Amino acid sequence: MKAVEENKPVTATYDIAQIMGGLYGDGIIGLKGAFSREWAQQLGEDIAVLYQEALQRPGGALGRGPKRHYVEIHPESIRGFLELATHPWLTAVCEAVLGPDYKIVEIGFDVPNPGAMNQPWHRDFPANEDTIRGRRLNSLAFNLTTVDVYEDMGPFEIAPGTQWDLPIGFEHDMFPPKTNSPRYEARAQRKMPQMGDISARSALTIHRGTANNSDKSRPALVLGVDAPTANNAERHDLQLTHRFYATLPESLRQHLTCRLVDELEPIMQGHTIEGLMMGEA
Repeated sequence: MKAVEENKPVTATYDIAQIMGGLYGDGIIGLKGAFSREWAQQLGEDIAVLYQEALQRPGGALGRGPKRHYVEIHPESIRGFLELATHPWLTAVCEAVLGPDYKIVEIGFDVPNPGAMNQPWHRDFPANEDTIRGRRLNSLAFNLTTVDVYEDMGPFEIAPGTQWDLPIGFEHDMFPPKTNSPRYEARAQRKMPQMGDISARSALTIHRGTANNSDKSRPALVLGVDAPTANNAERHDLQLTHRFYATLPESLRQHLTCRLVDELEPIMQGHTIEGLMMGEA
């Protein structure tokens, strides 16, 4: 297989004020061309294999609506995890928003297949006291597409600034009442990243996947990161083998909340999102 070119960040320094302003303002930021297209293609190849394996395993893939799945994976199951987790932009964003003791707690991928429908507007989990009362963000989700995204492929849609909305009338504290929908639709932005782009967002910013009217799936990697005051690790089972863990630099090890094992165990998907489960996946 052709060697993948070394990841070359666009720049080694990033504007912290711009990072903070974007995530505390719109609730989402991005970096174009963070990785090479070859790196993204390699990621897509790995995800395609993992997706088929997960579909064959009971509990391996969670339905997130019709024709749409989420799969949590092991970091060492993809090539390029080290390059991803140590990318200068990602580390700069984590340190700026979550502090120097941030922890990676989740890695997985979403796959909206052809025929996927509009999801309901939602958050990925309930807002906590840090955000509701303290007005602080204590977790982030990073996303990387493995394909170039176009309008008919069910692009991710987000309502900027809604990470601060109080969950009044929200079902399960995640699903806002339908009376809120016109406000979200009025400010909605559809994101159409290209291979190699990366984004960071607050998972509390109201968002949804849109209908995939194309004949292509739209896989996207998800990396979840917490501040010390967050507890999202409880929803996940990040596993690393002792031998893989030993290959990682200490500068990365200190940012992993994981379980060390001799042999990787199948992950029983635990991060269900009520409401997105309705309908056959």
